[in-house]
Amino acid sequence: MDLIFYPDKQTIDKAIDADDPLCILVAYTGERAIAANIDDVSEHYILLKKAGFSALEIDNYFRIVVNKAGASWTFVCPGNYKNIPDRTRRITTFYEDGIDEISTALKLLRYDVPIDIPTRYRRHLNELGDLGNSGNQ
Repeated sequence: MDLIFYPDKQTIDKAIDADDPLCILVAYTGERAIAANIDDVSEHYILLKKAGFSALEIDNYFRIVVNKAGASWTFVCPGNYKNIPDRTRRITTFYEDGIDEISTALKLLRYDVPIDIPTRYRRHLNELGDLGNSGNQ
């Protein structure tokens, strides 16, 4: 996984040391993660643009905000994720892929924290029963 730091690695290291929240994007493919201090970008699509990518690519990334207390995952499963037509299988695959790729990115950034999906983003998971009720990962 290629790590991209906005504006640079030193800024991100300082933010991690100060426990400032980071805005992170992790490509669905696992090929890259992009990180910035949330104060420098405010929103994930702004981070994408500032890192030199099109904001239209936002649906190719898992979206996370992290600090030493934990990682909050903005769980938004696109309807065309991996072209899986079955909704339940698509959401389950998105969840499993997200846990894997996000965990990898977090470890590379020196975070060993639980991944939480805030209540407002749990609607898809709640449809899946046990998977949706698993709480922090």
